[in-house]
Amino acid sequence: MSTYQIAEVAERSGFTPATLRYYEDIGLMPPAERSAAGYRLYDDAAVERLRFIARAKRLGCSLDEIAELAHAWDGGECGPVQVRLQAMVEAKTIEAQRRIAELSAFTAELRRAAAALSRHRPVGPCDDDCGCATDGEPTAMSVSVPLVTRAGATGGPPIACTLGPDEMVRRLDDWAALLAGKGQLAGVTARRPLEDGIRIEFGPDTSVTEIARLAAAEQGCCRFFGFAIVIDDRGLALEVHAPDDAADLVTALFGAPE
Repeated sequence: MSTYQIAEVAERSGFTPATLRYYEDIGLMPPAERSAAGYRLYDDAAVERLRFIARAKRLGCSLDEIAELAHAWDGGECGPVQVRLQAMVEAKTIEAQRRIAELSAFTAELRRAAAALSRHRPVGPCDDDCGCATDGEPTAMSVSVPLVTRAGATGGPPIACTLGPDEMVRRLDDWAALLAGKGQLAGVTARRPLEDGIRIEFGPDTSVTEIARLAAAEQGCCRFFGFAIVIDDRGLALEVHAPDDAADLVTALFGAPE
């Protein structure tokens, strides 16, 4: 069995020696063996464990969450690890979408401020309409907040959302409830890839009315989406279509194909 000193493991794993010692102190890594000279020695299993820890950190897991995952990892079975990691990833996806909503709302606020500052520039002191302290006279302009950093290449509707922050959070909650099968809904039974999106299949008791309501509402504020409710020999499904540039948004909102 190969053994490695701490400097070698640090180079292999990307963690500093200080971090490796800290992980050992808090129990995230098992105590390292010691050489005759007192140096820490790590084996291949320790290096593999650190690869797993690094993967969990890239997915945004906290040290407490990683410790929970590591406990499952110690069982030697992939299944329980995947189940726990998937639950954490799904929760973090929802939280990331909430942050997107907050940042989108802030972007809209900055755009309103920029518009207010360009409308009126008085001679002399600031006044109520100059935009320095308030937005001045309100406008009826709808603000569309881009959801990607570049425009779509297809020439279709921009990949943008016109919802306000509170509406965006409520919409995310509605989709999460539908997809998770909360309340009287049956939830998702399968997610299948489409050439330009995803097919989401639902249990037989899922409300078609609720699917239609959410799909229509989403298409109204994010016109780059296309939706189709399909009932065939596989059951009830919602097909979501979107430009290539919005593929990550489809995954974040509706989940990845299985």
